[in-house]
Amino acid sequence: MKLMNKILAAVTGALMLVCIPAFAHAQDELTGTVDQGNIQPLPIAIAIGGNDASGGDLGNKISKVVMNDLESSGYFAPINPAAFIQQNPDVAVQPEFAAWKTINAQYLSNGRAFVDSDGRLQVDFRLWDIFSQNQLLGQSLTATPENWRRIAHKIADAIYEKLTGQEGYFDTRIVFVAESGYKTARIKHLAIMDQDGANPSYLPVAGNNTKVMTPRFSADSQEIAYMALTADSARIYIYNLETGRQEAVGQIKGMAFAPRFSPDGSKLAFSVSQGGATNIYVMDLRTRSMTKLTSGGFINTSPSFSADGGTIAFTSDRGGSPQIYLMNASGGNVRRITFGGGSYSTPVFSPKGDQIAFTKQSGGRFSIGVMDAGGGNAKLLTSSYLEEGPTWAPNGRYIMFFRESQGGNPSLWMVEVTGRVERAVPYPGGASDPAWSPRLK
Repeated sequence: MKLMNKILAAVTGALMLVCIPAFAHAQDELTGTVDQGNIQPLPIAIAIGGNDASGGDLGNKISKVVMNDLESSGYFAPINPAAFIQQNPDVAVQPEFAAWKTINAQYLSNGRAFVDSDGRLQVDFRLWDIFSQNQLLGQSLTATPENWRRIAHKIADAIYEKLTGQEGYFDTRIVFVAESGYKTARIKHLAIMDQDGANPSYLPVAGNNTKVMTPRFSADSQEIAYMALTADSARIYIYNLETGRQEAVGQIKGMAFAPRFSPDGSKLAFSVSQGGATNIYVMDLRTRSMTKLTSGGFINTSPSFSADGGTIAFTSDRGGSPQIYLMNASGGNVRRITFGGGSYSTPVFSPKGDQIAFTKQSGGRFSIGVMDAGGGNAKLLTSSYLEEGPTWAPNGRYIMFFRESQGGNPSLWMVEVTGRVERAVPYPGGASDPAWSPRLK
């Protein structure tokens, strides 16, 4: 329970946000910049000062997390604090704009972190346009002191949203499979961490010698569906992060795997392999009644609901090789949407429902790509010896996946939907099959 309490504190820690009156009218946000092909990252200075209750340099720690978040997006170039001419700019007065122009800062976010008389962490921060000398943001965030990293992610989200016009994605978590041991006998744990790789933890799962596969978040981030594989069974469990309770999903004959929640959380789609065929079922989680959506002797797997819950994308070999198909969420109206060379698999609808991420295998290589939700306009974003398992950031701008070199361990990577930004997600061990949470509440 100690582990679960730690997790719950990180996930559900109370955060409050209020706005500080601006010194000046905010200028128009830079909407549209993220859709342009060639973008020069915006030079930005992050200068948050202040100490924690023991005198520790809390403001500096928060600044580093904000800088790392913004730099990882590919749209910002944080300036090294060693170059700052004005040190510790007071959040209560206008900054010395000339000093920030001298070091080529286009934007400045300054602030102050402190622990108030009630023991709560408070961070006041502002965002300035250096050249127009306008304040763009002014906010105050409070939380319990142990949630200082979430405060930092929320500051990064606010800056990202103001300057790109896109929803932030930094205050999110990743559930994934942590792998260790020899490749022929891998140990696979259910694990969770912040989107930037911080605070990794194992989640206890049912049974001994269980291998965990395909974990997936519910829409409210409070539940995780995963496949538990043992020597004689493959079952699907739902893990409640708030209570720590987990339960098997029904008494299903055959091997059940590849679960995926519906957008409203009322249903769970998954595959069942039985008698040489693999078909897709959907379960009503209130009544536990199951409906079989596909039939025949084919392999139908990897179901993914559209954003409105009306359509399911899935992989099937009914045409002779694995390809991606769509069908109504109640079954029927099946239509194929991939026709290029090679095989296509693991379709995942974007949060907005306008695109589908997929894995393509062709010519001995694996690629991660995106295409329109109805098929068409497919483009490959990354390619290597082995990579698969795409999952969308909640703003639909980034995709995380796992990559494995020949003879190496799997690791997590992320790529922006234009393919312009690609970087490794830090985790000290082997990691595969990530699922990106919605933004935390």
